[in-house]
Amino acid sequence: MPRTGSRTTAAVRISAATALALGTLSLTGCASGTGTRDEGAATLVAQTTNKHSTVPQPSSNRRTARNAVPCTGANTEVTVTEVPRPVHHLLITATNTGTRPCDAYNAPYLRFDDAQAPADTEPDSVPQAVVTLEPGESAYAGVALAEPDGDGEGGRTAHRLGVLFADRAMDGGVGPEAAVELPSGGVHMGGSARTTYWQRSPQDALIR
Repeated sequence: MPRTGSRTTAAVRISAATALALGTLSLTGCASGTGTRDEGAATLVAQTTNKHSTVPQPSSNRRTARNAVPCTGANTEVTVTEVPRPVHHLLITATNTGTRPCDAYNAPYLRFDDAQAPADTEPDSVPQAVVTLEPGESAYAGVALAEPDGDGEGGRTAHRLGVLFADRAMDGGVGPEAAVELPSGGVHMGGSARTTYWQRSPQDALIR
């Protein structure tokens, strides 16, 4: 995955994201329950505009020859964990539970609580190619909840998170919205949340 100078900074830098509709989500270790909802996703999808200047292309290997389908909440299991490093970060893991390869396009569209706009996306985290998952394989995205060089003061506490996969055109979401409780007591957000594009490894997702 290409890396730029900005990825060596302490913070994940984010550009404006496009829209939000959300895929199935389960919380690792501390989820209090899951459920899907479509009405909120429909509202946010209607607001979608593609503001990404660079998008990864499908990989030209055995996976594309097998006619991969888009990853959605219907053919994946999505989990969220808090990580000790970098500080103020979550790791999202999406595992293909279907019977066909699926493409995890773009970045996940994230909505905390009842936000009317999705989290921003880190422009310098664009992978060399769309992450294609064989059944059982996983993709990863890192979420910065606050600036690592800040003290985390101020901001707000979020209690719910919704996640949606991008469609093939990368100008909106695909699949139903799902929402789960975040860890007990919620997660503190010192500013606007920011997410990476889908990556093939947690190390690439948790850029500092």
